[in-house]
Amino acid sequence: MKVLKLSAQGLPQSWISLEQAVIHYASGEVRWESGGEVAVFHGGHNAMTGQQSIVRVNSIIGTRGVPNINPFNLRPGLTNAKLFIRDRNVCAYCGGHFHEGELTREHIIPFAQHGIDTWMNVVTACKPCNHRKSHRTPEQAHMPLLYTPYVPSLWEDFILRNRRILADQMEFLMAHVPKSSRLLD
Repeated sequence: MKVLKLSAQGLPQSWISLEQAVIHYASGEVRWESGGEVAVFHGGHNAMTGQQSIVRVNSIIGTRGVPNINPFNLRPGLTNAKLFIRDRNVCAYCGGHFHEGELTREHIIPFAQHGIDTWMNVVTACKPCNHRKSHRTPEQAHMPLLYTPYVPSLWEDFILRNRRILADQMEFLMAHVPKSSRLLD
């Protein structure tokens, strides 16, 4: 289980472990929290009062400090797993829905024609369609694209990165994705 760590302003920073979240709580870095309680950690007893320390961890935490970078300038890393989720496991050529093992990263403008490996030049394709298109462009292969590639937003990228998102975390992230996002379908 991961905790969604946000800046104090509410911008996603990272998915962190429960243990990392406890460190933020213990060091007083948590400015606010949202979502439900996901874990309770019991620490030692105070020698003077006898009280036991308890840290309650919520699924979403806002931490103090201002990020050194503008998260909107970040380009999400391209992986097959995130690409297939972006494209909902649908082949861009035949429209079929496939399991991950049956899919490939397909370059619209192939490397053989100086294509590059970027979000805007890749789509999900089933293995037979990828083989059929080969080293040609969709136009050359007479295989028109059924959907357009796009670069995921910061919010979409956080959804694409984590397969086990809790309902309250998903609700928070989905409230910020662009209205044009395929994740809303």
